[in-house]
Amino acid sequence: MASTPPTEEAFLREVDEELRREQLLAMWKRYGILALIAIVMLLAAFGGYLFWREQSRQRAEAQGEQMSAAIADIQAGRKTDAGKKIDTLIAEGGPGYRVAALFTKAAIAADKGETKAAAAIYAGVAADEKLARPYRDVALIRQTLIEYDSLKPQQVIDRMKPLATEDSAFFGTAGEMTAIALLQTNRAAEAGRLLAMIARDTRTPPTLRARAGRLATSLGVDIGAKPADKD
Repeated sequence: MASTPPTEEAFLREVDEELRREQLLAMWKRYGILALIAIVMLLAAFGGYLFWREQSRQRAEAQGEQMSAAIADIQAGRKTDAGKKIDTLIAEGGPGYRVAALFTKAAIAADKGETKAAAAIYAGVAADEKLARPYRDVALIRQTLIEYDSLKPQQVIDRMKPLATEDSAFFGTAGEMTAIALLQTNRAAEAGRLLAMIARDTRTPPTLRARAGRLATSLGVDIGAKPADKD
């Protein structure tokens, strides 16, 4: 029995399939090696990321232990040993531990009466734009507290201006320093209003609020009065 000749449709389908095979083969010859390289690179990158993450975790744990050891040395009076550990963290630690080490070094310097050295460390942190804003703000406040007696009142006012506002997390401390500086420049009315704001600020620590309230009252300001609306 003679075989049935292929229909035009079957013939076209066979040609189409052959053409696709040739195209795939050509694409593989052209891009196959590149695809393999890309896959290997992706796997290597992923493996590198996993290695980096594990190394970072181990490094953070080691730095945490070193910070704890430094604090233990300070509490035991071994300040020389503590200083070595702190200097290592400052030089090699991650951002968080580095800042903690800098604050600790400044506190040790201030405790030893080395106020200029302590202020210089805080000033360095406050000026470091790579650090998060809260770290810099705390450093600026501590620097100003240490240098307060050597600063002119207007210098204190200018330095604390960004922080002596009700939307600042450090309003209480910055506002109190500003108010005292205002009193020193004979601006009692401004100082009284600022102190009354501090006394009414529920986020400010109770002790500071009470002190601000007493000072405001002594300046003739009613801290219970609702502040006037701003135009």
